Amino acid sequence: MRGVPELDALELLCAAVRYGSISQAARTCGVTQQSASVRLRGIERQLGMELFLRTPRGVVPTAEGETVASWAADVLAGAERFRAGVETLRDEHRRELTVAASQTVAAHMIPTWLVALRERQVRSGGTPTAVRLLTGNSVEVTELVRGGAADLGFIESSTIPGGLSQTAVGVDALVLVVAPTHPWSGRDGIAMAEVADAALVAREEGSGTRQTWEDAVRTRLGRDVADPSVVLPTSAAVRLAAAEGLAPAVLSRLAVADDLRLGRLSEVPVEGAPVVRPITALWRGGVRDLTSTSRELVEVATTGA
Repeated sequence: MRGVPELDALELLCAAVRYGSISQAARTCGVTQQSASVRLRGIERQLGMELFLRTPRGVVPTAEGETVASWAADVLAGAERFRAGVETLRDEHRRELTVAASQTVAAHMIPTWLVALRERQVRSGGTPTAVRLLTGNSVEVTELVRGGAADLGFIESSTIPGGLSQTAVGVDALVLVVAPTHPWSGRDGIAMAEVADAALVAREEGSGTRQTWEDAVRTRLGRDVADPSVVLPTSAAVRLAAAEGLAPAVLSRLAVADDLRLGRLSEVPVEGAPVVRPITALWRGGVRDLTSTSRELVEVATTGA
């Protein structure tokens, strides 16, 4: 429409008024400060009026700027209603979501999230989403999302891939576990260096669990871990090998909770700060490319309801 700035420009304008800072507005909108400055100047030229007073401490909207920003907010709200409405119509025809998740998330988090998602949709009078679940390690999940085989992915890794949009939905702690008969069992604590020197039972390369532990050792000790005693493809196989006494293992606390409760494994506290990794949702495109059903699942994963 002639004479009306683009939606991205209006979003930047509102952010600059809200924060009183072009740099903060740029960060919020995902552009550089230089680009934000140029675009705001462009809006002023397009509209033929000065919208901001520039000061060393930031920007202050003029009276015209305040008025234009309030109108821009109305336009953005209307655009969001339009987007949400289109998504709702589209989802009525394709109420299916393909989700890829790494093993810990798939086994211990996704089931709870899907129950909460269904309950939320039923309460609102909507049609429950049919979810197809794909599993793999964190690298495999990333590639499923990147290649379009999955609409949404969840990984548990300290290394967040580039080229995809992402948001953290939670955290997960790693713990050192051994068989009850292992010499480490019953110790009050063990140095990370001693664990790093041990040949552990480990997941394959590309696993978020293995990557997080190895990254933590490199960060805190400045060196690599010892080679694993054996590499296994699933957390269940690693738990079993550790419980049989083959070697210690570092696994998600969620994954070993039942084994610890039943006495099949013993936890050995590792000295220092806990080793944690983010649980991260991934999708293609930007924030606006996240479909309504994907957004619902991300909200459930973040809030638990």
